[in-house]
Amino acid sequence: MPARLRVTQRRLSFMTADMLATNSVFVNGGLRVDYAGGCAYLEGEELHLTPIEYKLLCLLSKNAGKVLTHTFITQHIWGRSWDNDVASLRVFMATLRKKLEPEQDSPQYIQTHIGVGYRMMKVE
Repeated sequence: MPARLRVTQRRLSFMTADMLATNSVFVNGGLRVDYAGGCAYLEGEELHLTPIEYKLLCLLSKNAGKVLTHTFITQHIWGRSWDNDVASLRVFMATLRKKLEPEQDSPQYIQTHIGVGYRMMKVE
């Protein structure tokens, strides 16, 4: 392989590694999701999440500000979308909220759009 191609390949690999490193952590107010490390923190304390809760948190954080429909979420989490999956989704979202939201009455991170889905709100 010519030297120019090797140099170009090496530069591209460094650039993609830098891009992955900068995009591997999501910060939203006191919430921090470390995608590379596979863990999440709230106000510096590690959250103890189930695998499904972590997948939900990652999906919501990667789409912060967008309303995700029940169908979209269940297809990404379970790979399918059936009516009973929406009931399971509600249970998982409730347990995730209990771990995330300091005040249950006024959700700060996850907003419910009744009959539609959920949205990760941007927190200052």
